[in-house]
Amino acid sequence: MARTQAADYEQRREAIVEKAAGLFAQHGFRGASVADIAAACETSKSLIYHYYPSKEDVLYAVMASHVDQLVADVAEAMEEGGDTKARLAALIRAFMRHYVGAADRQKVLLNELAALPEDKRKGIVEKQRALIDAVQSLLVEVRPRLANDKARARVETMLLFGMINWTHTWFDPAGPISADEVADRASALIVG
Repeated sequence: MARTQAADYEQRREAIVEKAAGLFAQHGFRGASVADIAAACETSKSLIYHYYPSKEDVLYAVMASHVDQLVADVAEAMEEGGDTKARLAALIRAFMRHYVGAADRQKVLLNELAALPEDKRKGIVEKQRALIDAVQSLLVEVRPRLANDKARARVETMLLFGMINWTHTWFDPAGPISADEVADRASALIVG
């Protein structure tokens, strides 16, 4: 007879991902073991393996959960009508709010992509490229002169991501400047 799934199955999976994100961010993928994840979750290694067949699957879940949220942020911004500058600013604010709440996941995404098996890495990279393309399309709408200059459009898009992707290294959510203000400053710099 097949084992039934616990009522809190998804919550347990998310708790594992959250603890693993912190460990991977602090020690790197190779520096954190499944035993470390189990200890952080106050459970056994075998229970971790019940939820995730391998440490690489945990790493993928950390990255995919983060990227999927960013994809959802883009989808929401694209669905909104109205002024393109306002949509781009709202998207950058959504990204920053997400980065603040998921600094460990952001760090893992930026630093540990090479640790994923090729098939899983390919899926994450495809989502990242879709994010970049969507933001670039908004930026081109805001700055139409970029429509015929794809190279500069990509550079400006990547400069935008460069401004916000690394905020986890220096931004203090409890400091005097809010995540929204940082996002607004990035928007102002990129839009001009």
